[in-house]
Amino acid sequence: MSLLSTVSPNAVQSIRAFRSLDLQVEATATGQHFLYVHCGKARDKSEVLSMIADSFGFPSHFGHNFDALYDCLTDSVHKAGQQNGFVVVIEHLPNTELFDKELRETLLDVFRDAADYWAKKKIPFRVFYSFE
Repeated sequence: MSLLSTVSPNAVQSIRAFRSLDLQVEATATGQHFLYVHCGKARDKSEVLSMIADSFGFPSHFGHNFDALYDCLTDSVHKAGQQNGFVVVIEHLPNTELFDKELRETLLDVFRDAADYWAKKKIPFRVFYSFE
């Protein structure tokens, strides 16, 4: 049984019982993209988005806002050709005054919207996250 078979193909959930290395191995074995970012040193929205952009290899013109994040996770990737799926790990999202619960939820909503986008195309897009 596949590690990912227990997770909805288009979900955004806490990493809890999963380990990022195991998720990477599973993504590779199933031919899916593995995107990983560790946000432990980020303190605010700008730093979180910069870390995501750098780790995920977004283009230099990335706008460093939530709309641009959605565009990079969906339209830009879709135009790149056939996709087999995505396993995304976002570890240690900050819990600071400058990146509060509302901003964390907005960020995760962008990933939920991207999961919905890929679900319509029948492409798995699983996101696992953790907070500091």
